[in-house]
Amino acid sequence: MINKQGRQEARVRRHIRVRKKVFGTPEMPRLAVYRSEKNIYAQIVDDINGVTLVSASSLEKEFNAVGSNKEGAKLVGESVAKKALEKGITKVVFDRGGYIYHGRVQQLAEGAREAGLQF
Repeated sequence: MINKQGRQEARVRRHIRVRKKVFGTPEMPRLAVYRSEKNIYAQIVDDINGVTLVSASSLEKEFNAVGSNKEGAKLVGESVAKKALEKGITKVVFDRGGYIYHGRVQQLAEGAREAGLQF
């Protein structure tokens, strides 16, 4: 019997494969994206120290858009970039989390770039 791999398991395998190459340092931390059905989350992580430096999501109180569409994702990207710039972080490595660089993930990245992050 052949067992077909599920969509989530395939994403996790892609993410593990990408994470072998994408690594966050204190000078250039990793911008990690997680996308659920109704929300989107972004974290800036220093992998050497194992610390989350900045985070933003569509669940925050000041967020007043829908997290499951492109406009909401762009606002989350702008929010995480503003918080990062306040902490002195200007350059990051983008970790798409095993998702295709399309739709909400792409809009989050473009929002972060427009707000001043470089990657």
